Amino acid sequence: MSISANLEKNRKAKEVVVDELREKLGRTKSVVLVDSRGLTVEQDTALRKALRKAGGIDYKVYKNTMMAFAIEGTEFAGLKDYLAGPTAVAFSYEDATAAAAQISKQLKGMPALEFKASAIDGEIYDAASTKAIADIPPREVLIAKLLGSFKSPLSSFARVINAIAEKDPGAAEAPAVEAAPVAEAAPAEAPAVEEAAPVAEEAPAEAPAEESAPAEESAE
Repeated sequence: MSISANLEKNRKAKEVVVDELREKLGRTKSVVLVDSRGLTVEQDTALRKALRKAGGIDYKVYKNTMMAFAIEGTEFAGLKDYLAGPTAVAFSYEDATAAAAQISKQLKGMPALEFKASAIDGEIYDAASTKAIADIPPREVLIAKLLGSFKSPLSSFARVINAIAEKDPGAAEAPAVEAAPVAEAAPAEAPAVEEAAPVAEEAPAEAPAEESAPAEESAE
């Protein structure tokens, strides 16, 4: 095979890898870079198995040059500063912190495994920050703790009430709330009766004039 043919073959092979990386970058929620060169074959196999079992995580070793080409012009471009030495890449497709959290769980049994950097929700984090993010409890755990904190005061109150009730059953009864006296409503004023206009007194009817007795005829 000629030199030009070899070069063309290598170029196409690199394009396939870069396209593969770009496809993964286009749907991932985060990218975690790790240095796994100190792992034994058994440890590397155990790490891959744990990540695969967690689900939604893709883990693979890529050449730094291929990664550099793939992340150029994307929100992951800041990872280029951490592409030194052998690099394994973990992609999280469902939970942004899943890959970092799963890798962090393996660190105790694999001291040679190290975080290099990560890109989560468009932000670039160094190794220390990536480790800190990985140790944050999952969302479900945080919600459960929050709900538990709401229930604790109510549980304590219930225990106190129960203790009082057992000691003195009458004491547990809530005191009756004395109703505030209701102010007597002022009696409604009777509507004012309009004063009737004075009726003019009728003049007493005149007594009929008595007929005068006819005068006695004078004696002649």
